[in-house]
Amino acid sequence: MNPRQLEQMARQMQKEMMRIQEELAHTTVEGAAGSYVTVTMNGHREIQSIKIAPEVVDPDDVETLQDLIVAAITDASKKAQELAEQRLGPLAGGMKLPGF
Repeated sequence: MNPRQLEQMARQMQKEMMRIQEELAHTTVEGAAGSYVTVTMNGHREIQSIKIAPEVVDPDDVETLQDLIVAAITDASKKAQELAEQRLGPLAGGMKLPGF
């Protein structure tokens, strides 16, 4: 493969990577802790919203609510990671990309 072809392939890959990154920014996943807390996050793992069921809000038991929020964020983050790996996997040739 000559240098010109290699450069063209690299540009094409970069263009595809940018397209996928843009797509991930507009794709959302939801993580949940039961039916009590739901976290919506985009494919870049940026939190878009958090919904908390009123019945779980107890001023005398803040720790449970905190644990539910952490669990829902962890679940959403895992799903966003899987989404990014699924979308970027074919482009990366199955490599584990840091931050994705």
